[in-house]
Amino acid sequence: MNVATLQLKQARDEFVAQWGALGTQWGINRTMAQIHALLMTAPQPLSTDDVMEELEISRGNAHTNTKELVAWGLVRMVVRKGERREFFEAEKDVWKIFTTVARERKRREIDPALAVLRKCAENSQEIQTPEGRAFFDQMRQLEEFVEFASNMSDRIANMKHGFAVQMAAKLLG
Repeated sequence: MNVATLQLKQARDEFVAQWGALGTQWGINRTMAQIHALLMTAPQPLSTDDVMEELEISRGNAHTNTKELVAWGLVRMVVRKGERREFFEAEKDVWKIFTTVARERKRREIDPALAVLRKCAENSQEIQTPEGRAFFDQMRQLEEFVEFASNMSDRIANMKHGFAVQMAAKLLG
């Protein structure tokens, strides 16, 4: 292995490890994030066997997490003529990755939290004690804030990349 190839492998390995650690912060497990990083930086689609070998994980782990990435819309299956194996490639467009993760997190985390807040507010609306009124008011404020944040996230995710960057620059400038 020449020096450039070794340096690239080391940099890629570091990225895969760090992306795995970051993935837990966006609501996915470390292995799923590492597979995503591996596929995102792969010049060609990889098979499940390639993923297993590169990350030193079991077939079941590779298969389950790759299928979950497909379900999220971060990875797609690629069919190669004459091949029986499945190959996978990741979305490489950073804006599409961001909007996909934002959409999935909303669906999996924000929407259920909002439903709980609405139910708690509804169930406490008629309670006329000071504690009941305070609880209801707190649930309504939380519901309004989460709904606002969710709507803002939706609007940003639906913007074109360039426009979103211009808007952010104006807000931060």
